[in-house]
Amino acid sequence: MTRETDTAWIAPDVERPGGSLVAPEVEMLPEMLAWHRATLLSKCSGLTGRQLAERSVAPSGLSLLGLLRHLRKVERIWLRQRVAREDVEALHGFGSGRDLDFDELDPASARADYEALLEEWAHADRAVAGRGLDDVFEAGGDPFSLRFVYLHLIGEYARHNGHADLVREHLDGGTGA
Repeated sequence: MTRETDTAWIAPDVERPGGSLVAPEVEMLPEMLAWHRATLLSKCSGLTGRQLAERSVAPSGLSLLGLLRHLRKVERIWLRQRVAREDVEALHGFGSGRDLDFDELDPASARADYEALLEEWAHADRAVAGRGLDDVFEAGGDPFSLRFVYLHLIGEYARHNGHADLVREHLDGGTGA
C-alpha cells in the first residue's frame, strides 16, 4: 500500500561539510567520512522515491535507494556491531541468491530508508565517540583498529559515490562533485 505522502516525498538538498586539509588524523578521518556521507545524500537530492529506487542499467540492480540501504548496513556492522559491540539487529542481508539491500526496494519507503540512514549515522557516531584511532577490536578472530574502520568506510563511500554519480546521470543527466 503506497501512501500519497510517501510517493510525493523528494529527497532534500544537502550541504556538504567542510573540513581541514591539515588537521590531525583523529579529526580528519571523521570529517572525511562526514563529507562522503553528505556526498551520497547530495546525489539523491531533488529525487522522488520512485527515482531513488530506479535501477541504473540492466542487468544491474544498482539504485540510489539501494546504496542508501547498503551503506546503512555497512555502518551498522562496522561501527555499532564490531566496534561498539552493540546488540542490534542485522539489516537486509542476502537471501536466495539475492542482495536484499538492492532487491527489496519500495519507492514508498524511500523517505523512511533515507531517515533511517541519518539515524544510523547518529548512532554510529555516538558508538565511536571518545575512542582512539589505535583502539583495537576483533571480528571473526581478526584484530582491526578504529583507524582501519574509518579508512574502510571512506573507501566504501568513495566507491559507491562513484556508482551514485553514474546512477544519477542515468536518471536525469545530473553530474558533478
